[in-house]
Amino acid sequence: MPDRSAKSMEIVIKKLISSLPTGIVKTITVDRGKEFVCYKTIESQFENNIYFADPYSAWQRGTNENSNGLLREFFPKKTDLAKTTQAELFYALYSINH
Repeated sequence: MPDRSAKSMEIVIKKLISSLPTGIVKTITVDRGKEFVCYKTIESQFENNIYFADPYSAWQRGTNENSNGLLREFFPKKTDLAKTTQAELFYALYSINH
């Protein structure tokens, strides 16, 4: 994403959902960041529900938090992901999934 704006987030979420089989995404749980102000557009376009986790309740987004922890083993905080190669990303994802 070029930035954390609502428009950028909307484009990315729509692209992601559209890349999956129709109807597979039933719900989405997000934090309360301003970039998710676009949630009504996504809900109406894809006929799903978007839920907001309570503040300081990371466990309500368990899969996301677990995935972040696994990725941090490969890419510690402050890693400039713009300098990460596609091969490095594929290696990390392959290692986590297999």
